[in-house]
Amino acid sequence: MRSLFSYFELEKHGTNVRQEAIAGLTTFVTMAYIIIVNPKILEAAGMPFGPSMVATILSASFGTLLMGVYAKRPFAIAPYMGENAFIAYTVVKVMGYSWQTALGAIFISGVLFAILTVVKIRSWLADAIPESLKIGIAVGIGLFLSFIGLNETGIVRLGVEGAPVHVGDFHQPMVLLAILGFLLIGFLMMQRVHGAILIGILVVTVLGFIVGITPLPDKWVDLPPDLGPILLQLDIAGALSWGLFSVILTVFVMAFLDTLGTLIALAFRANLLDEKGNLPEIEKPMLTDAVATTVASLLGTTTTGAYIESATGIAAGGKTGLTAIVVALLFLLALFFAPFFSAIPAFAYGPSLIIVGVLMVTPITRLKFDDFSEIVPVFCIIVMMSFTYNIGIGMTAGFVVYPFFKVLSGRIREVRGGMWVLGVLSLLFFVFYPY
Repeated sequence: MRSLFSYFELEKHGTNVRQEAIAGLTTFVTMAYIIIVNPKILEAAGMPFGPSMVATILSASFGTLLMGVYAKRPFAIAPYMGENAFIAYTVVKVMGYSWQTALGAIFISGVLFAILTVVKIRSWLADAIPESLKIGIAVGIGLFLSFIGLNETGIVRLGVEGAPVHVGDFHQPMVLLAILGFLLIGFLMMQRVHGAILIGILVVTVLGFIVGITPLPDKWVDLPPDLGPILLQLDIAGALSWGLFSVILTVFVMAFLDTLGTLIALAFRANLLDEKGNLPEIEKPMLTDAVATTVASLLGTTTTGAYIESATGIAAGGKTGLTAIVVALLFLLALFFAPFFSAIPAFAYGPSLIIVGVLMVTPITRLKFDDFSEIVPVFCIIVMMSFTYNIGIGMTAGFVVYPFFKVLSGRIREVRGGMWVLGVLSLLFFVFYPY
């Protein structure tokens, strides 16, 4: 136990094993939906559900364990939402490529990530992002998470043409339980109760069982399906064709910016940024997600990276890599307890995402609202993230607009070299994105 304290510097970070374990459990419960949702989405690409579920769990466990042991950060890794839908519905169903070729494109992107990380180009680009845009990223992701939570719980639902969103039906028991969960978590956090988010999730889940709107799983434990049908089935040679250039570029930019934005936002929330607003040793979590993406494509699933739901564990007190290790071990357990974990309903974990959004908008007070060369790009990031339901779209919009407004304001010297690269890369993203 003493060596554990010294390895993760728990005392230095003002935490302990119990607090880190609660944080890990909180993060896992909040993101456990990916165990079922990711393979369900990839079914549309023709990938079998059972093996895909195993690949999802193994890639998440591997990446998160590497994050905890190597990078020592409280960030969990899993297949990205958004990228999985892009592969299934756009690359395979619309563009007509096989899922094997799509996995080959993901493998190539992972290798490129690793190379750019080792030569420190990714950290150079990250350091070039000004503080205002980093704040915008954190706030935008916070609102993005809140919108996900509101939609998942039914508090906000899809509307009609002319009114895209609409208030949910407050007569529905699940909506009322979600509101109760939000209020309960908020109250517990106000009282500084450790594990407030986890308590809220569990209380609402149990209430769902009691009132009968959440069915108990048919079985609590089951053997994992065979991974064989998708293991090492990627087609790298097919992905190297010119026709896949736009796919590789899109996957690369989406994953690059999603990871970058998530790391910045989580570091903001965890108070891990230094006095210059940078995450120390950012190469380690970046290399972790690069390796995890490469391994994921070999296992048979899509791009992986740091999960923004890690913010729930951070809010619960997670500060070190021990939090991530707990999440990784829970993912391994999910190989056998997937029916149990998948029984946690959206109206139980959704309120935690809304609460995290509350926590993540606080840095907005540090913005200079009278400087339009700063505030307009930030506004683009926040609005486009939230209203396009896509973190990468929001970031690329801000990265294109920022140097443009600096040029117009005669302050071109404020744009660092890496920011110009990000701006051009973002512009290419919009040009080649397969709309």
